[in-house]
Amino acid sequence: MCAIKLCAIIMDMNPLELDRQLCFALYSASRAMTATYRGLLKQLGITYPQYLVMLVLWEQNREAEGITVKDLGTRLQLDSGTLSPLLSRLETLGYVSRERSAEDSRQVFVRTTAEGIAARAHAECVPQELGELMQIDPGDLAELVDTLHSLTDRLRGTDEATAAATGT
Repeated sequence: MCAIKLCAIIMDMNPLELDRQLCFALYSASRAMTATYRGLLKQLGITYPQYLVMLVLWEQNREAEGITVKDLGTRLQLDSGTLSPLLSRLETLGYVSRERSAEDSRQVFVRTTAEGIAARAHAECVPQELGELMQIDPGDLAELVDTLHSLTDRLRGTDEATAAATGT
């Protein structure tokens, strides 16, 4: 008998009950978080994924040297097919510019523009506003973020181990 079945018998619960699934709890929380950000980002005129792009650029002070699209995608865990439309919209808004490398035309650098730098000032209140809406203790929030990063790292390691074992 598998450990899950034994646990379910002892605790008199259905191991496949939707509300007991970590995946569903994470999925629901992610959807709620994205919906909350929608309201917080309205004045900036950007979506949550576009906000993530801007966070990376602001974090790195990328107005001068820029960051390659490839490195940006790696940092955000997004492929170029997903990232390109985000960058196009941000470019249309005037928040970023893209430029091909003079040394290697395959590389495209993304930089914040003056408008993108100015948008940072408006975005600086977003984390505090989100914190107020979440009503969570800052220490608990830091612990939750650490736990989720750890979970992500472990799951990625599992994916890599599974891929190596199955040859996929």
